[in-house]
Amino acid sequence: MADEVVLLDFWASMFGMRVRIALAEKGIKYEYKEQDVFNKGPQLLQTNPIHKKVPVLIHNGKPVCESLIIVQYIDEVWKDKSPLLPSDPYQRAHAKFWADFVDKKVYEVSKRVWTSTKGEEREAAKKDYFETFKILEGELGDKPYFGGETFGFVDLSLIPFYSWFYAIETFGEFNVEAECPKIIAWAKRCLHKEIVAKTLQDEKKVYEFVGQLRKLQGLLE
Repeated sequence: MADEVVLLDFWASMFGMRVRIALAEKGIKYEYKEQDVFNKGPQLLQTNPIHKKVPVLIHNGKPVCESLIIVQYIDEVWKDKSPLLPSDPYQRAHAKFWADFVDKKVYEVSKRVWTSTKGEEREAAKKDYFETFKILEGELGDKPYFGGETFGFVDLSLIPFYSWFYAIETFGEFNVEAECPKIIAWAKRCLHKEIVAKTLQDEKKVYEFVGQLRKLQGLLE
């Protein structure tokens, strides 16, 4: 009997894009169910009652929540094709550390930029944003990808944020490439992978969505 795989997701979610890339990398067929994140439906609330957030992967009726946990689950269940995490325990732990860093720092500093208004608040947010990406540039070093020669777990964790760069640059009034050229060069390498290019959402569409979020939060200048 074939696996039944359902993904509850929202098109602009960088966390959901991670899962979509992982599923595509493994060649897994699944049913995609777009969610209204402003008016959450019963299936989302039932399958993720703690956080009430997308994405949720439902595999043969069993829900798995939180994007990095979902990606690791996908890697373990469908382990016969395109490993996403290294097999070496130390390298595996190292990759998990940096993916966790992305989870905890990049989303936070990105949100601070697009929710900030002009003045000291925005300048502080921009400073923290660039400091975070400079740390990531240091970890990347001269490697093509974070794990070495091939696209892997850390790359998959970070690349969806690239869809949001245009919005963050526009509202933050700065240029990411001017400050962090290695990150942009890395992102362009990632986009050479067809599944990445197809999964990442249009930056102008994301910009419009972020503009709507700012209106909802009363952040118009």
